[in-house]
Amino acid sequence: MSAGYLARLAAPRRGVLLDCGGRIYSALETLGLERWEFQMVSTIDAARRALRQDPGAIGLVAFDGCQAWPQAELEMLLARSDVEWVALLEEGLLRSERVSPELLRNFNDFHSLPLDRERMAMTLGHVHGKAALLPRAKTAFSAAGDFGMTGRSECMRLIYRQIEKVLGVDAPVLIGGESGTGKELVARAIHQHSLRAAGPFVAMNCGAIAPNLIQSELFGHERGAFTGAAQRKIGNIEAANDGVLFLDEIGDLPLEMQANLLRFLQEKTITRVGSTERVKVNVRVIAATHVDLQRAVADGRFRQDLYYRLNVLNLTLPALRERREDIPLLAQTIFDEQRVHASPQVKGFSSAALRAMMDYDWPGNVRELINRVQRAMIMSESRLLSVADLGLPAAVDPVTPTLEEIRTNVEREVIETSLKKHGNNVSETARRLGVSRVTLYRMIDRLKIVL
Repeated sequence: MSAGYLARLAAPRRGVLLDCGGRIYSALETLGLERWEFQMVSTIDAARRALRQDPGAIGLVAFDGCQAWPQAELEMLLARSDVEWVALLEEGLLRSERVSPELLRNFNDFHSLPLDRERMAMTLGHVHGKAALLPRAKTAFSAAGDFGMTGRSECMRLIYRQIEKVLGVDAPVLIGGESGTGKELVARAIHQHSLRAAGPFVAMNCGAIAPNLIQSELFGHERGAFTGAAQRKIGNIEAANDGVLFLDEIGDLPLEMQANLLRFLQEKTITRVGSTERVKVNVRVIAATHVDLQRAVADGRFRQDLYYRLNVLNLTLPALRERREDIPLLAQTIFDEQRVHASPQVKGFSSAALRAMMDYDWPGNVRELINRVQRAMIMSESRLLSVADLGLPAAVDPVTPTLEEIRTNVEREVIETSLKKHGNNVSETARRLGVSRVTLYRMIDRLKIVL
C-alpha cells in the first residue's frame, strides 16, 4: 500500500453535530468511536459555518425533543450543503408527525436513540464511505471540458484545439452554429484566455436593436446629434477599446450598416454620429451567426467584402444532437450550478430521464437543455428528476421480433408475391414453391392471405 493511502486511512474522520442541548453530543463522545472527531453546534447558522470551514465532514442532526428545528431552514441546510447527513432520532419519531417525511428524505441514514456503539460505527462508516466517493465523481465532472465549457466528445475536443490556435492570433473570428449552441460562451472564452483578457468584453445582439438605433449603438453619438440626444454617448465599438466586441447575429445587421462596419474594420477608426472627428480604436471583433452567411452573400443580403473581413478565423459549433455523449455531463453541470434554486428534496436524475435526454434531438440545443433542467429542478416533487419533470417523450426500447414472427412475415411475403405473379393460380404457385396444393391452402388459411 502507498504511504498516501495509509495516511488517509489513519486520518481522523470528522462530523458536525447539530444538537441544541448537548445531551446527544455527550452520548456520542462516550461511545469512544475510533478515529472519529465531532464538533457540536446548537444553531443551523453555526452548522452552516462549520460545514463551510470543514467541507469534508459529515453532518448529524439530533431530534431528541429538546428543540423543534425550523423545518424550512433545516431543509435548506440539508439541500444546499454538499454533505452526507445522518439523523439521530428518539424512538418513535420516524413514525411521528413531529418530523415530516419530506424532511426525512434528505437524510442518507438514521439512528434511533439510545446510541449503540456497534450500530453507530456501522452507520457512520457507511456514510463516510459514500462521502469519500463524491470528490472523485465531482473531479470527473470538473475535468469534463476546457475554457469553461463542458464536453469531451470528439467534436468538442476539435473546438478546444481550434480555440487554442485562435488565442494566439489577434484577428477577427466568425462563430457559426445553430441557436443555443453556446456561441457567446466561446467568444467569452477567447476573450478571457487571450492577451486582451484585461480589457472589456462588450456584447451586442445585432438582431435585437431597431435599425434606426444600430449606428448610434455601434459608433456612439454627440450631444444634439438628433432629437433626444441630450448628451454624448460612447458606442459599443469605442467601449470595447483594448478588448473584444462580440457582434451576435451579425447576419441580421442591416445592409446599409454593413458598409460602416466594414470601414471600421479596415481603418480601425470610428466617427460618432453628429461628429466629424475620427477616433482611433483597438478592438478585436468576434461575430456570430446562426444563418448561412455564404448563402446570404449569394442572395445579396450580406456584403461579400464584409464576410471576408469577419471570416478570417472560423469556428462552427456542433448541435447538441451531434454530441449526445456530452448530454449527461452537461445535465449534471447545469444541475450542480442551479442546485441553490432546486426544490430541497431533488438530488439528481433518474436513469429513465437520462435515457430520454440522450434520445431527444434538442432543437433548442444547450439553451433548451438548461431551460428544461432548471424548470424541472424547481417544479419536481420527486427525489430524482423524471422524464415527465423534464417534459420529454419517454425513451422507447426497440421491440425485437421473435423468430416465429420473422418466419411468418417472410412466408406471407413470399406466398403473396408468388400468387400475384401467377394470377392467384394456386396449383402453379404450389408447383413453383415446391409444396402440395393442400399444404399451400393450409398456409394461406393460417397466414390469413386473401385470394
